[in-house]
Amino acid sequence: MKDKAIALHDVDLSLGRGAARVHILKGISLGVDKGEAVGLVGPSGSGKSTLLMTMAGLERPDSGKVIVDGTDLSGLDEDALARFRGRRIGIVFQSFHLVPTMTALENVALPLELAGEDEAFERAEAELQAVGLGHRLHHYPAQLSGGEQQRVAIARAIVPNPAILVADEPTGNLDENTGTSIVDLLFALKRDRGATLVLVTHDLNLARLCDRTVRLRSGQVEADAASAVA
Repeated sequence: MKDKAIALHDVDLSLGRGAARVHILKGISLGVDKGEAVGLVGPSGSGKSTLLMTMAGLERPDSGKVIVDGTDLSGLDEDALARFRGRRIGIVFQSFHLVPTMTALENVALPLELAGEDEAFERAEAELQAVGLGHRLHHYPAQLSGGEQQRVAIARAIVPNPAILVADEPTGNLDENTGTSIVDLLFALKRDRGATLVLVTHDLNLARLCDRTVRLRSGQVEADAASAVA
């Protein structure tokens, strides 16, 4: 799996403690090419979101290797992993995860400020302009619609110009028309920036827009097909 954007080698992961511990990912090996769009699909509880979070370095596997952009994540301590993730991986969640006491501009500038980057607010404003929210810079999340909040979340994810963008049910809390506009935005960003895109979705029509679809069942890869859902 040389030169992959993301490579998983025999990854196992369990969550919980004691009798409540559940084996989520079971021996998963999977590669994602640079610039590729991959949709992760499967029934609820199949491990899709956990797999995505493992790819993003938000969950650490019990065994196996996760290599992202040429870096073995197991070799990084928590601080180094957070720095790597902040530079190289943009993450979009279904529930937006915006800071309610910060404006749209402040939310988007936040990862740059934490990284000590120069011109954080100028770059944040440019990204908000890019996602069509130049007129909402100083609005708080509660003053924005669901679609606008998701656009802020996407701007925050892409402001460090990451090589990899991952999205967990990015349209799950949105109506159909708003969801379609968010999908169009994600794929436009992937195309225009050459980023790798991995997304979890229950929407098979969305999955079909990806270059490849990986279907999970019971924590294992059940199918891996190009440009179609089995």
